[in-house]
Amino acid sequence: VDGGAPVGKSHMVSSSGVVANGGANPLSGYTVVDAPDIDAATEMARGCPMLADGGSVEVAPLIEM
Repeated sequence: VDGGAPVGKSHMVSSSGVVANGGANPLSGYTVVDAPDIDAATEMARGCPMLADGGSVEVAPLIEM
């Protein structure tokens, strides 16, 4: 759906303030896929090239705001 892009260092915002340390789980980029459920999206993530370099991929549903 959206091939994504790399992202810069994140700032973590909480009720106690803002910390510019990349957050608890820093991102390096994102991709939006169309999948019928989280299991299908997780299976799609298994093909991410980041895994070959020892990286990891988090999979989460988009929530409409």
